[in-house]
Amino acid sequence: MSAARAAHAADPARSRGRRHSEPASPTRSEFQRDRDRIVHCAAFRRLEYKTQVFVNHEGDNFRTRLTHSIEVAQIARSVCRSLALDEDLVEAVALAHDLGHTPFGHAGQDALDACMKPWGGFEHNLQSLRVVDELEQRYAAFDGLNLCFETREGILKHCSAANARRLGELGERFLARRQPSLEAQVANLADEIAYNNHDIDDGLRSGLVRLDALCSLALFGRHRAAALAAWPGLEGRRLVHETIRRMIDELVTDLVGETRRRIADSGVRSIDDVRAAGPLVAFTEPIAAQSAELKRFLFSQLYRHDRVTAVMERARAIVADLFAWYRANPDLLPDEHQARVDAIGERAIADYIAGMTDRFAVREHSRLSGAEWVDPGLGLLGGASDAAP
Repeated sequence: MSAARAAHAADPARSRGRRHSEPASPTRSEFQRDRDRIVHCAAFRRLEYKTQVFVNHEGDNFRTRLTHSIEVAQIARSVCRSLALDEDLVEAVALAHDLGHTPFGHAGQDALDACMKPWGGFEHNLQSLRVVDELEQRYAAFDGLNLCFETREGILKHCSAANARRLGELGERFLARRQPSLEAQVANLADEIAYNNHDIDDGLRSGLVRLDALCSLALFGRHRAAALAAWPGLEGRRLVHETIRRMIDELVTDLVGETRRRIADSGVRSIDDVRAAGPLVAFTEPIAAQSAELKRFLFSQLYRHDRVTAVMERARAIVADLFAWYRANPDLLPDEHQARVDAIGERAIADYIAGMTDRFAVREHSRLSGAEWVDPGLGLLGGASDAAP
């Protein structure tokens, strides 16, 4: 880190450790090693071809799970640097938080959850933990990435009581209603800042979100007016980017200020104090309300837009078909996954589908069904250009 670490920050030298003991690195902290392992794993690379809002093939300028995760990490590191927290830990959590996401975003998750209901359901947050604990196969001595407790704690940002009981030490905080590290809390809010703001950009680029409707929102309208006041005559993409840049700056500044105030008022002096306190990383009430207004707008105007919904319904059908076909005919799976079905049943099928990229899922469905992908949202992105900056 570039500055002294606060007493209440996570300290890699005092980590609760890894599931499998390993010798320390002579050149990197434990949280640096976690970050590096995540960047080098196959699940991280596959995020490049997984949906954020728009299916991967719909345009090269739209965010994917990979670019989203990088934007979360950038915001999270900036916040942690201002608060003297551990930047390597928050980066590791941010880069890993979506490793378990299915193809086709939340539509894929919902479809796979419905398929897996008789066998415990499916939740991408738990799947991210499953990826780093079990599914990655890179090391001779153990399955998974063998990450530190603090990184795994940050990845698992919500959990049912039933699942928490099965997770041992990692699940205890959900049963005792305790908090994770400040770094984990920062990663959670950085995720919100990133997706709210980049989904505005992608929504406008797609032509599905109307600029005049956005201007009615307090957060966007205020910063668009400020951008025009500073740069009269500014328009087009430059005006959009200038507005969003100002929004992110205010959200980050507000988050740092309110979090610093809460930390001071709470009197926490160690990470154990942080875990026993209430949530400490937060926006001020006015900014929290404006951020929530923006989230509601995107949900109704973008995520539930008829054309997005049509594409996602097709995506749900693909996931459901694949699950049904593999369950009825496990021999359709690669050999190693057939062996896992013999060992753990339907969960192995869910693992295989969850690991797919959008384009692989489409290709596999076409191979097994003999039907090509037909985009039910034809014309969805008629106003978007991959050549546009």
